[in-house]
Amino acid sequence: MKYKIKHTTTYHYTDFVSLCQNQARLTPKTDRGQICHHSRIEIYPPTNYLRQFTDYFNNNVTVFEIATQHKILTVTMISEVELLIGANNNLNDLDITWEKVRDLLVKPNTTELLKASEFTLPSQLTPLDEGIKDYALVSFTPKKNLIDACNHLMARIFHEFYYDPGFTTISTPLSVVFAQKRGVCQDFAHFALACLRSMGLAGRYVSGYIETMPPEGEEKLEGADATHAWFAVFFPGVGWVDFDPTNNVLPTDQHITLAVGRDFSDVTPLKGVVFGGGSQQLDVAVDMIRLE
Repeated sequence: MKYKIKHTTTYHYTDFVSLCQNQARLTPKTDRGQICHHSRIEIYPPTNYLRQFTDYFNNNVTVFEIATQHKILTVTMISEVELLIGANNNLNDLDITWEKVRDLLVKPNTTELLKASEFTLPSQLTPLDEGIKDYALVSFTPKKNLIDACNHLMARIFHEFYYDPGFTTISTPLSVVFAQKRGVCQDFAHFALACLRSMGLAGRYVSGYIETMPPEGEEKLEGADATHAWFAVFFPGVGWVDFDPTNNVLPTDQHITLAVGRDFSDVTPLKGVVFGGGSQQLDVAVDMIRLE
Protein backbone atom coordinates (compact mmCIF):
# COMPACT_ATOMS: atom_id res chain seq x y z
CA MET A 1 0.00 0.00 0.00
CA LYS A 2 1.42 3.39 -1.04
CA TYR A 3 0.29 6.85 0.06
CA LYS A 4 1.03 10.38 -0.98
CA ILE A 5 0.88 12.60 2.10
CA LYS A 6 0.51 16.36 2.14
CA HIS A 7 0.78 17.97 5.57
CA THR A 8 0.32 21.75 5.70
CA THR A 9 0.82 23.82 8.84
CA THR A 10 -0.11 27.51 8.74
CA TYR A 11 0.47 30.15 11.40
CA HIS A 12 -1.41 33.44 11.14
CA TYR A 13 0.07 36.22 13.31
CA THR A 14 -1.60 39.47 14.37
CA ASP A 15 1.70 41.35 14.14
CA PHE A 16 4.86 40.98 12.07
CA VAL A 17 7.37 38.28 12.94
CA SER A 18 10.89 39.59 12.34
CA LEU A 19 12.73 36.27 12.87
CA CYS A 20 11.73 32.65 13.44
CA GLN A 21 13.79 29.52 14.02
CA ASN A 22 12.09 26.14 13.82
CA GLN A 23 12.49 22.38 13.97
CA ALA A 24 10.16 20.23 11.87
CA ARG A 25 9.72 16.48 12.37
CA LEU A 26 7.51 16.00 9.33
CA THR A 27 9.50 13.53 7.20
CA PRO A 28 8.08 10.01 7.67
CA LYS A 29 10.46 7.38 8.98
CA THR A 30 11.75 4.34 7.15
CA ASP A 31 11.60 1.34 9.49
CA ARG A 32 10.33 -2.23 9.84
CA GLY A 33 6.80 -1.36 8.77
CA GLN A 34 7.20 1.35 6.14
CA ILE A 35 9.47 2.95 3.56
CA CYS A 36 9.56 6.68 2.86
CA HIS A 37 10.51 6.79 -0.82
CA HIS A 38 10.86 10.55 -1.05
CA SER A 39 9.74 13.79 0.56
CA ARG A 40 10.12 17.51 0.06
CA ILE A 41 9.39 20.51 2.23
CA GLU A 42 7.94 23.79 1.01
CA ILE A 43 8.22 26.82 3.30
CA TYR A 44 6.83 30.32 2.85
CA PRO A 45 8.30 32.87 3.27
CA PRO A 46 11.50 31.38 1.78
CA THR A 47 14.09 30.32 4.34
CA ASN A 48 17.42 32.05 4.98
CA TYR A 49 18.85 28.85 6.44
CA LEU A 50 17.82 25.20 6.15
CA ARG A 51 19.47 21.90 6.94
CA GLN A 52 18.41 18.38 7.84
CA PHE A 53 19.72 15.87 10.35
CA THR A 54 18.74 12.71 12.21
CA ASP A 55 18.10 13.08 15.94
CA TYR A 56 18.89 10.74 18.84
CA PHE A 57 15.78 8.65 18.18
CA ASN A 58 16.59 8.37 14.47
CA ASN A 59 13.86 10.81 13.50
CA ASN A 60 14.28 13.02 10.43
CA VAL A 61 14.51 16.69 11.44
CA THR A 62 14.48 19.81 9.27
CA VAL A 63 15.86 22.99 10.87
CA PHE A 64 15.13 26.34 9.24
CA GLU A 65 15.32 30.06 9.88
CA ILE A 66 13.40 32.93 8.31
CA ALA A 67 14.70 36.48 8.76
CA THR A 68 12.09 38.12 6.53
CA GLN A 69 9.20 39.96 8.15
CA HIS A 70 5.99 37.99 7.80
CA LYS A 71 2.49 37.59 9.23
CA ILE A 72 1.87 34.15 7.75
CA LEU A 73 4.13 31.09 7.98
CA THR A 74 3.26 28.05 5.88
CA VAL A 75 5.14 24.76 6.10
CA THR A 76 4.10 21.95 3.74
CA MET A 77 5.68 18.49 3.65
CA ILE A 78 4.84 16.26 0.70
CA SER A 79 5.90 12.62 1.02
CA GLU A 80 5.39 9.25 -0.61
CA VAL A 81 5.31 6.30 1.79
CA GLU A 82 4.91 2.58 1.24
CA LEU A 83 3.42 0.50 4.04
CA LEU A 84 4.74 -3.04 4.43
CA ILE A 85 1.52 -4.78 5.33
CA GLY A 86 3.14 -8.09 6.33
CA ALA A 87 5.32 -6.53 9.01
CA ASN A 88 2.91 -7.47 11.82
CA ASN A 89 2.02 -10.95 10.61
CA ASN A 90 2.08 -13.75 13.19
CA LEU A 91 2.34 -11.42 16.19
CA ASN A 92 -0.25 -13.47 18.03
CA ASP A 93 2.16 -16.42 17.83
CA LEU A 94 4.72 -14.63 19.99
CA ASP A 95 5.24 -16.79 23.04
CA ILE A 96 7.05 -14.74 25.66
CA THR A 97 5.69 -13.58 29.00
CA TRP A 98 5.80 -9.96 30.01
CA GLU A 99 7.86 -10.87 33.10
CA LYS A 100 10.52 -12.46 30.89
CA VAL A 101 10.76 -9.31 28.80
CA ARG A 102 10.90 -7.16 31.94
CA ASP A 103 13.77 -9.24 33.33
CA LEU A 104 15.71 -9.00 30.06
CA LEU A 105 15.37 -5.22 30.12
CA VAL A 106 16.58 -5.00 33.73
CA LYS A 107 19.92 -6.56 32.76
CA PRO A 108 20.32 -5.90 29.01
CA ASN A 109 23.08 -8.04 27.49
CA THR A 110 22.68 -7.02 23.84
CA THR A 111 22.77 -3.69 22.02
CA GLU A 112 19.11 -4.13 21.08
CA LEU A 113 18.06 -4.63 24.70
CA LEU A 114 20.27 -1.80 25.92
CA LYS A 115 18.70 0.69 23.51
CA ALA A 116 15.21 -0.50 24.37
CA SER A 117 15.84 -0.28 28.12
CA GLU A 118 15.96 3.54 27.88
CA PHE A 119 12.22 3.45 27.18
CA THR A 120 11.45 1.76 30.49
CA LEU A 121 12.19 5.02 32.33
CA PRO A 122 9.51 7.59 33.20
CA SER A 123 9.45 10.90 31.37
CA GLN A 124 8.06 14.32 32.20
CA LEU A 125 4.76 13.50 30.49
CA THR A 126 4.60 9.85 31.64
CA PRO A 127 5.43 9.91 35.36
CA LEU A 128 5.27 6.77 37.47
CA ASP A 129 2.13 6.54 39.59
CA GLU A 130 0.94 3.77 41.90
CA GLY A 131 -2.65 4.16 40.76
CA ILE A 132 -1.61 3.76 37.13
CA LYS A 133 0.46 0.71 38.05
CA ASP A 134 -2.56 -0.85 39.76
CA TYR A 135 -4.55 -0.20 36.58
CA ALA A 136 -1.86 -1.89 34.48
CA LEU A 137 -1.72 -4.95 36.74
CA VAL A 138 -5.25 -5.86 35.69
CA SER A 139 -3.91 -6.53 32.20
CA PHE A 140 -0.45 -7.74 33.16
CA THR A 141 -1.38 -10.76 35.21
CA PRO A 142 1.26 -13.36 36.18
CA LYS A 143 2.83 -15.31 33.30
CA LYS A 144 0.65 -13.69 30.67
CA ASN A 145 2.04 -13.42 27.16
CA LEU A 146 3.24 -9.88 26.43
CA ILE A 147 1.19 -9.58 23.23
CA ASP A 148 -1.97 -10.66 25.06
CA ALA A 149 -1.35 -8.24 27.93
CA CYS A 150 -0.74 -5.33 25.55
CA ASN A 151 -3.87 -6.10 23.55
CA HIS A 152 -5.86 -6.29 26.79
CA LEU A 153 -4.51 -2.93 27.98
CA MET A 154 -5.22 -1.32 24.61
CA ALA A 155 -8.81 -2.60 24.61
CA ARG A 156 -9.45 -1.38 28.16
CA ILE A 157 -8.26 2.14 27.34
CA PHE A 158 -10.45 2.13 24.23
CA HIS A 159 -13.56 1.03 26.14
CA GLU A 160 -13.00 2.87 29.45
CA PHE A 161 -11.68 6.25 28.28
CA TYR A 162 -13.81 8.81 26.45
CA TYR A 163 -12.41 10.65 23.44
CA ASP A 164 -12.95 14.34 24.22
CA PRO A 165 -10.93 16.78 22.08
CA GLY A 166 -11.92 19.74 24.23
CA PHE A 167 -10.92 18.32 27.59
CA THR A 168 -7.08 18.41 27.59
CA THR A 169 -4.11 20.40 26.37
CA ILE A 170 -0.46 19.38 26.22
CA SER A 171 -0.05 20.71 29.78
CA THR A 172 -2.89 18.65 31.30
CA PRO A 173 -1.33 16.27 33.88
CA LEU A 174 -1.70 12.56 33.20
CA SER A 175 -3.25 12.19 36.65
CA VAL A 176 -6.21 14.30 35.47
CA VAL A 177 -6.61 12.21 32.32
CA PHE A 178 -6.60 9.06 34.46
CA ALA A 179 -9.01 10.42 37.05
CA GLN A 180 -11.54 11.67 34.49
CA LYS A 181 -10.81 8.98 31.86
CA ARG A 182 -11.08 11.58 29.12
CA GLY A 183 -8.68 12.93 26.54
CA VAL A 184 -7.39 12.51 23.01
CA CYS A 185 -5.03 10.13 21.21
CA GLN A 186 -1.98 11.83 22.68
CA ASP A 187 -3.31 11.36 26.22
CA PHE A 188 -4.21 7.72 25.63
CA ALA A 189 -0.72 7.01 24.29
CA HIS A 190 0.90 8.72 27.28
CA PHE A 191 -1.32 6.79 29.68
CA ALA A 192 -0.46 3.46 28.05
CA LEU A 193 3.25 4.31 28.24
CA ALA A 194 2.95 5.10 31.94
CA CYS A 195 1.27 1.71 32.42
CA LEU A 196 4.01 -0.13 30.54
CA ARG A 197 6.87 1.65 32.25
CA SER A 198 5.32 1.02 35.66
CA MET A 199 5.69 -2.69 34.83
CA GLY A 200 9.33 -2.30 33.78
CA LEU A 201 8.53 -2.67 30.08
CA ALA A 202 9.82 -0.57 27.20
CA GLY A 203 7.25 1.64 25.49
CA ARG A 204 7.72 4.50 23.08
CA TYR A 205 5.49 7.27 21.81
CA VAL A 206 4.65 7.31 18.10
CA SER A 207 3.44 10.32 16.14
CA GLY A 208 2.04 9.98 12.66
CA TYR A 209 -1.04 9.98 10.50
CA ILE A 210 -4.22 7.95 10.23
CA GLU A 211 -6.32 7.81 7.10
CA THR A 212 -9.95 8.77 7.62
CA MET A 213 -12.72 7.42 5.40
CA PRO A 214 -15.85 9.48 4.55
CA PRO A 215 -19.34 8.10 5.14
CA GLU A 216 -20.58 5.84 2.38
CA GLY A 217 -21.73 7.83 -0.64
CA GLU A 218 -19.86 11.01 0.36
CA GLU A 219 -16.66 12.42 -1.11
CA LYS A 220 -13.56 12.73 1.01
CA LEU A 221 -12.88 16.34 2.00
CA GLU A 222 -9.50 17.86 1.26
CA GLY A 223 -7.39 18.13 4.41
CA ALA A 224 -9.71 15.82 6.34
CA ASP A 225 -7.12 13.23 7.36
CA ALA A 226 -5.49 13.64 10.73
CA THR A 227 -2.31 13.67 12.71
CA HIS A 228 -2.42 10.88 15.24
CA ALA A 229 -0.54 9.30 18.13
CA TRP A 230 -0.24 5.78 19.52
CA PHE A 231 2.30 3.67 21.42
CA ALA A 232 4.75 0.89 20.62
CA VAL A 233 6.07 -1.94 22.81
CA PHE A 234 9.45 -3.61 22.51
CA PHE A 235 9.48 -7.35 21.81
CA PRO A 236 12.91 -9.07 21.96
CA GLY A 237 13.88 -10.51 18.60
CA VAL A 238 11.04 -8.71 16.83
CA GLY A 239 11.49 -5.04 17.62
CA TRP A 240 8.79 -2.47 18.20
CA VAL A 241 5.13 -3.40 17.79
CA ASP A 242 2.52 -0.63 17.51
CA PHE A 243 -0.83 -0.42 19.34
CA ASP A 244 -3.50 2.24 18.77
CA PRO A 245 -5.70 2.57 21.90
CA THR A 246 -7.82 5.33 20.37
CA ASN A 247 -9.15 2.85 17.79
CA ASN A 248 -8.33 -0.48 19.49
CA VAL A 249 -6.27 -1.76 16.54
CA LEU A 250 -2.75 -2.84 15.71
CA PRO A 251 -1.74 -0.31 13.03
CA THR A 252 -1.44 -1.89 9.58
CA ASP A 253 -2.59 -0.22 6.39
CA GLN A 254 -3.92 3.17 7.59
CA HIS A 255 -1.21 4.38 9.99
CA ILE A 256 1.98 6.14 8.89
CA THR A 257 4.76 6.87 11.37
CA LEU A 258 6.42 10.27 11.49
CA ALA A 259 8.59 10.12 14.59
CA VAL A 260 9.16 8.23 17.83
CA GLY A 261 10.38 9.22 21.28
CA ARG A 262 9.80 9.02 25.01
CA ASP A 263 6.69 11.20 24.79
CA PHE A 264 5.18 14.01 22.73
CA SER A 265 7.92 16.48 23.66
CA ASP A 266 10.45 14.42 21.66
CA VAL A 267 8.36 14.32 18.48
CA THR A 268 6.54 17.66 18.18
CA PRO A 269 5.84 18.03 14.44
CA LEU A 270 6.76 21.73 14.34
CA LYS A 271 8.24 23.85 17.10
CA GLY A 272 10.49 26.86 17.44
CA VAL A 273 10.83 30.45 18.56
CA VAL A 274 9.56 33.67 17.01
CA PHE A 275 10.44 37.31 17.58
CA GLY A 276 7.29 39.42 17.47
CA GLY A 277 4.08 38.14 15.98
CA GLY A 278 1.62 39.07 18.72
CA SER A 279 -1.03 36.37 19.05
CA GLN A 280 -1.35 33.52 16.58
CA GLN A 281 -3.81 31.12 14.99
CA LEU A 282 -2.73 27.63 13.94
CA ASP A 283 -4.30 25.64 11.11
CA VAL A 284 -3.29 22.09 10.14
CA ALA A 285 -4.50 20.14 7.10
CA VAL A 286 -3.48 16.58 6.20
CA ASP A 287 -4.23 14.62 3.03
CA MET A 288 -3.44 10.89 2.64
CA ILE A 289 -4.00 9.83 -0.96
CA ARG A 290 -3.85 6.12 -1.80
CA LEU A 291 -1.62 5.54 -4.81
CA GLU A 292 -2.35 1.81 -5.15
